[in-house]
Amino acid sequence: MASLERDCCTLCNDDGTSTEAVTWCIECEVFLCTDCEKHHKKSRISKVHNTMSTKDYHNLPKFMQEISSQCRDHKKKYELYCSFHACPCCVMCITDKHKKCQEMKPLSDILKQVKSSASVQLFEKDLKNVKENLEEIIKHLNSRINTSNIQKTKAAEQIRSIRKSIDDFLNKLEQEILDDLESKQSQLKSKMNTLLQQLKTQANQINQLQSEFSKMTQYATELQMYVGLREIEKTTSEAAQYLEDLKSGGPLDEVNLELTISTELQSILKDVKSFGDININTRPFTLQVKAGRKDQAQYLVPTIPTIEQIKPSLLRHLTIPQDMKSLDIQACRILPDGKYLILDSNWDKSKLLLFSNDGLFMRKVVEFTGHSLDTCFVRTNTVAVTLH
Repeated sequence: MASLERDCCTLCNDDGTSTEAVTWCIECEVFLCTDCEKHHKKSRISKVHNTMSTKDYHNLPKFMQEISSQCRDHKKKYELYCSFHACPCCVMCITDKHKKCQEMKPLSDILKQVKSSASVQLFEKDLKNVKENLEEIIKHLNSRINTSNIQKTKAAEQIRSIRKSIDDFLNKLEQEILDDLESKQSQLKSKMNTLLQQLKTQANQINQLQSEFSKMTQYATELQMYVGLREIEKTTSEAAQYLEDLKSGGPLDEVNLELTISTELQSILKDVKSFGDININTRPFTLQVKAGRKDQAQYLVPTIPTIEQIKPSLLRHLTIPQDMKSLDIQACRILPDGKYLILDSNWDKSKLLLFSNDGLFMRKVVEFTGHSLDTCFVRTNTVAVTLH
């Protein structure tokens, strides 16, 4: 990305002037204007220095712009590489932090043909795989979020559905018991109204006799008085007997309406503590991602183990087709993608055979005349063989 600010020549700036820089010296790590660049190229010390335009410099990633070719501790140029600590060193570092380090190599040997080495393609593939893995996982997580939202909606719908079913059921039970209450209260009220009418009739008869009794004593003859008293006696006796029958027969018993709430219904308030439970169930991650290589730094700076450090182990059984049982295997190479390349060679004919990561035969890559003893991986889709 191009810089929004103008780059000033470092040398001119040290002299108190501001001149626009056009070049960046990788060795000196300074910006140079046009004039200073000319002097820089003529100087015996700096004429072989590698430079780049300021535009190219700003095209470098930010973290690469901050990488220095000089040791921060000693302000000396990096000249050596410590294989044990996997870091560049200056000559002063040897007497400081790397006294006991034995695997010191010239940095120039390590950096030789770095850009054209197979490790560049491997790391490029690693970046691609990691990016694709991240994209797949992000896509997977977004999908899981959408799924979670759908699950939430469905759960909420179920809760509301159950709530409505409960409400409808309770409303039905409520209406049934209200109807039963209305029916039984109506029956009770009807019986009491009937009895009340009967009692009012009896009371009216007694009231009428009571009001006529004084007239009877005042105006009736002796005979009329005698017959009238007998009639009053009969009526009062019948009324008294009627009242006795009411008292003993139960019609005057106190009748009350009582409500008994279902114990099952009452237990809801007591026993039911929640509407339900929301659980988070975890399942193993099943998304297929591309596996990364371990110890990737060894591809950039290879280290040669000692004989004591070499421990052979069985990686894979190769399944060889029936018509290829008589193979004369001269070399076996594991390719960067994990496939296996077998060199089958006798005195007059050779061929390269490709096997999958699982050890299954895939195809014959090439067949050629002549005897070969070895093969090596050069770069993608390119291998080399020795010929005799």
